[in-house]
Amino acid sequence: MSPETAPTKLCPTCGTRLAENATRCVVCGSEFSPKPQPKSQKAVQGSRMPEIRMSLPLALGLLALFLAIGATLVFIGLQTTGRVVVPTPIPSATNTLPPSQTPTETPIPTDTPTPSPLPPIEYIVKANDNCGTIAYAFNVSVQSIILLNNLSVTCTDLRIGQVLKVPQPTPTPPAAATMTLEPAAATRAACQTVAYTVQANDTLSTISLNYNVSMDAIKEWNGLTTDNVYLGATISIPLCMRAATPGPSPTPTTPPPYPAPNLLLPADGSPFTLAHNTITLQWASVGTLRENERYMVTVLDVTAGTGRPLLAYVTDTKYIVPVTFRPQDNAAHVIRWWVVVVRQTGTDDQGNPIWSLAGTSSERRAFSWSGSAPAVTPTP
Repeated sequence: MSPETAPTKLCPTCGTRLAENATRCVVCGSEFSPKPQPKSQKAVQGSRMPEIRMSLPLALGLLALFLAIGATLVFIGLQTTGRVVVPTPIPSATNTLPPSQTPTETPIPTDTPTPSPLPPIEYIVKANDNCGTIAYAFNVSVQSIILLNNLSVTCTDLRIGQVLKVPQPTPTPPAAATMTLEPAAATRAACQTVAYTVQANDTLSTISLNYNVSMDAIKEWNGLTTDNVYLGATISIPLCMRAATPGPSPTPTTPPPYPAPNLLLPADGSPFTLAHNTITLQWASVGTLRENERYMVTVLDVTAGTGRPLLAYVTDTKYIVPVTFRPQDNAAHVIRWWVVVVRQTGTDDQGNPIWSLAGTSSERRAFSWSGSAPAVTPTP
């Protein structure tokens, strides 16, 4: 049996065989590090903790669950101590319309409703009844009863027991004030005017001559303080203030016909009783009348049978019906009246003026007047 040899190694520089644990070559003197000792095969291992494996989504879900539970516990704890106030939800208003809807304009209602006509009332004629008393009892005009029942103008064909149709009054605006209107306001409202636009080279004097209206009248009507007019300005020419044609011409220029006067008071169908000694008729002015022109007022009692007329020629815009024209009996008489402008065109053999129409007649109104006139004491 051969003896066991010791492990050797070779010098990397000269190749001399040296001992295993030699650190320097004895031949060439090269130094080299000793060979590291191998570690022990068995290593001491400590105790290991148990491992739990799970997927990422499951881990995130458990984390969110733990956070929600923790937040709920904190909220309940703060609410019990009074440090948390639950906010009241505020509903948000939406201004958008559904696609299927289209906004439409709402019509604006009118301020004044239109009254609906009411059916007439049937009335049985009794003794001593006439159209005036029936109209007064139902607060309607006599003319409306005559027209609705096709009666005669004098309304004398009533019979006891006859059935009349009486119209019911419809709502009307408040009646105008009974006081007399100012003449200036009535004249301005009824005056006919012409709008004129100032042209080049126009002056207030030339405009006044063209329309035969004084410069002062044009200035007063338009509120002018000077005689200056400006190009393009519009002014009103009051034709009712035209002056007479100047000059010594023997044939005066005939003015155009006057418009129909606008009747003011009393209202159509107004009733008057024994308490009214006089009745004032009033109308709007149609302009400044000439010296030979008048308002002819016609008052006609259509119930008297003979149709007793009353003619008056006045320059004012009102006329007072005298007490002597009041009915002589206790029945309510229907009285019509109208106004027209007339012009004196000459005189008759007795020196009385001859009047000719100078305009359009007004509408015809009617009122009722009842009661007997007081006895007239003869003058000794």
